Amino acid sequence: MNLILTLSFVATIWPSLVLGHEPSPLQDFCVADFNSIVKVNGFPCLNPKQVTVDHFLFKGLNIVGNTSNYLGVSVNRPTVNEIPGLNTLGISTVRVDYALSGVVPPHRHPRASEILVVLEGTILVGFVTSNPENKLISKVLEKGDVFVFPFGLFHFQQNVGSGNAVTMAFLDSQNPGVVIAANAVFGSRPTINDDVLVRAFEVDSSVIDKLKAPYH
Repeated sequence: MNLILTLSFVATIWPSLVLGHEPSPLQDFCVADFNSIVKVNGFPCLNPKQVTVDHFLFKGLNIVGNTSNYLGVSVNRPTVNEIPGLNTLGISTVRVDYALSGVVPPHRHPRASEILVVLEGTILVGFVTSNPENKLISKVLEKGDVFVFPFGLFHFQQNVGSGNAVTMAFLDSQNPGVVIAANAVFGSRPTINDDVLVRAFEVDSSVIDKLKAPYH
C-alpha cells in the first residue's frame, strides 16, 4: 500500500520535476559551430577534433570601457557568440563600467535571470514586479554587495556614487538577450502606431512624436 501511495505521489509531481531543471549534458562540451547549415535552438556542435582552447577563452574583461556616451556606461557582454564553448552551458557574464551618474536604462533579459556584483563604486539598482502590482524593488549597493534580478523582469542600474563604478554580472543563459524598454516601445521598425502609444501612455500625440524622434 505504501509503495502504491509513493508511486502515485511521484507520478503526480513528476511533470514539475521534469520542468524544474535542464537536462544533464550528454557529452563534455558542445562548442558552437557557427558555420553549420543546421538550424536549432542555439548552435549545433563543432566536431570535437576541431575544438581548441581558444573556443573556451575570452580576453579583455579587465579593460576599462569607454563611458563617453549619452548613458555614461560601457557594457562588455561576452556571450556564446564571443565564447563558442558556452554553447549549451546556460551561462554568460557581463561587465559594466559607469561614469558619474551613468545609467543602464530599464531593460529585461528574455532568456535569463541575473546576479550582479559591485566591484567598485556605489550603484542604485532595482526591478519592477509584473502586473498588477508593478512594485519597485530597489536598493543602493556598495562595493562587494550582490543583487539578483529575477527572470524576465525590467531592471536598471545607476552610478550614484562620487566616482566611477564597475559591476560584474552573471546570467543563466548562453545568450540572454536584452530588451531596452524605450528602444522597444519608441524605436521599433516599423514604428508602433501612434494611437496605440497615445492610449497606452495617456499623452498627446506630440509627446509620442518627441519620444520617437531620437530613434528615427
